[in-house]
Amino acid sequence: MPVAADLLVRALERAGVRVVFGLPGVHNLAAFEALRTSSAIRTIGVRHEQAAAYAADGHARATGEVGVALVTTGPGAANTLGAVGEAWASGTPLVVIATDVPASLKRPGIVGGALHESADQRAMFAPVTKATVRVTDPADLGHATAQALATALAAPQRPVLLEVPTDVLAAAVTGDEPTAAGAPAYAETPDVDQALPHLLAAQRPIVWAGGGALRAGAGPTVAALAQRLGAPVLTTYAARGLLAGHPFLVGLPPHVPEAGELWDRADLVLAVGSDLDGMSTMNWRLPQPPRLVAVNVDAADATKNYRADAVVVADAVLGCEELLEGLDEAGHAPPQPADTHSDALFGGTASAWYGDLAALRAGAVRRLRIEHPAELAFVDVVARTVPSGTTVVADMCVAGYWLAALHEVPGPRRFQYPMGWGTLGYALPAAIGAAATGTPTVAFCGDGGLLLACGELATVQQERLGLTLVVVDDGGYGMLRHDQDRAGTPRFGVDLAGPDHVALAQAFGLRAERVDGLGDAFGAALAAHLADPAPSVLVAAAALAPPPTTSPRWHREGPPAWAAP
Repeated sequence: MPVAADLLVRALERAGVRVVFGLPGVHNLAAFEALRTSSAIRTIGVRHEQAAAYAADGHARATGEVGVALVTTGPGAANTLGAVGEAWASGTPLVVIATDVPASLKRPGIVGGALHESADQRAMFAPVTKATVRVTDPADLGHATAQALATALAAPQRPVLLEVPTDVLAAAVTGDEPTAAGAPAYAETPDVDQALPHLLAAQRPIVWAGGGALRAGAGPTVAALAQRLGAPVLTTYAARGLLAGHPFLVGLPPHVPEAGELWDRADLVLAVGSDLDGMSTMNWRLPQPPRLVAVNVDAADATKNYRADAVVVADAVLGCEELLEGLDEAGHAPPQPADTHSDALFGGTASAWYGDLAALRAGAVRRLRIEHPAELAFVDVVARTVPSGTTVVADMCVAGYWLAALHEVPGPRRFQYPMGWGTLGYALPAAIGAAATGTPTVAFCGDGGLLLACGELATVQQERLGLTLVVVDDGGYGMLRHDQDRAGTPRFGVDLAGPDHVALAQAFGLRAERVDGLGDAFGAALAAHLADPAPSVLVAAAALAPPPTTSPRWHREGPPAWAAP
């Protein structure tokens, strides 16, 4: 006779879940038994529950599907919280399936001391999830699973906890056909009446595209709207790759003065799928624009940091399409360049107000190359070495900061970076999730971040994933070392006694080698590793200075825009 765990797995199968990342425990073995017999779902066992959630996050970011992590009760569930917080802050659709102690052992208001018992496990997850669901009837587990998946996918996308007591999970059931999960579609046409007059009046518009635009698959629509408006496009960390190669893409973060100046000169900012967060705006030191129009699934999210003159409540595709239609009906024509012979203008349709974006980028990079020659050489090596079909995952490390700032991402979902919460130790387990799609993946982390998840090298080897791990070893926490040096305080707690990373990787059965620096020798070694489909580790002994996207190097000063008088 089937048990409730079978309903759980059938619901996952019907929803199209292809991979579950998990770690078995005494309370969730019924779920692992049900997964063992599934021909549709690959189960990847990790070495730490936090890695299960990170891997599910990385898989979701790579595919646009729901990521699923399966963990056990109490400490197992609690171990996921840092990763779930990152998924929450980054808007990743993620379902954590966590067991609880048997319902027959729970007493209201009393923690009796059953193995792994928590006073309120759901309460631990409440601040970092969109919803927490507890299943009490075994027959409801299939339906509850389908609903948890649909809730995670529904805008705004966020993680969901599905909690199942052990005795409920293993209870016999008569069987059912669980409802398939799916994200609900918007039934109504977005209202753009308040937004259109601002767009029609704009002479110097820019588009600011965020993670919501990427998650909605809005690249073509955002590009069409930018071209119609004659607006250069700035993208946040979460939207890297949205408009790869498009002539209206600025291709630099606003932390670089040449790009930030576009915000200053604009008379309208159209923010699509973004909350204009602190890390993208240098803690809101970009000034309040003269006019701000937002397209966002959540009006409160759109206006919590900057005052908006109009909000189009819709996902990025629908909202931008409706704005384009409104511009058509109003007879709005794309702006014509003042000089149709100028190479500064793209396709004869770009507005002349912002000049030549290619020249702007080239000038900024030229300046950075003079100021940071070793760091720009590293960016150049990655650009010419990593194939365009490879997913790049960066950790919170100095090398990752440079890639997040300047790596030319070839397309949507080809770059991952934990800038939602800024969690160290993200890259390796998230890359496991990305590599589980079958896409070649390269992860960049520091020697400090690696040790937060080095046990997952065993997962990489066991699953034979197409993953290259690059460890930039500077002997410590390079960013924090820079902060202490800048403050003029002695270094303390930032220098690390690390292992022999090559020997560590080889102990897990992985091919590994070490090179000095991040120049040509590194590039040649990286190319060889990426050409080999087997998982491998490349260690580079190098220390990099932080880029202008990190707070000590922000070129903006003063209070946040919302605090200014």
